[in-house]
Amino acid sequence: MTLSELALHRPATVTAVVDAQPHDTIARRLRELGFVPGEEVTLVARGPVGGEPVLVQVGYTRFALRLSEAARVQVEVAA
Repeated sequence: MTLSELALHRPATVTAVVDAQPHDTIARRLRELGFVPGEEVTLVARGPVGGEPVLVQVGYTRFALRLSEAARVQVEVAA
């Protein structure tokens, strides 16, 4: 499942960040920000119009991402 599909306040673990195209600068930036395999993430809130942007917490840091950016992050829901 992708981060954009994750239910609110449901903890998950990042499994991968997928490049949408070769040399994807957005995917590279997401990795630099801490979206790396094994890191725990939580979807904190969704925007009022179309659910965009989404507020995501990685560790103790929160980021606002577009849905297209969150869709690059593959996650596994914690059991």
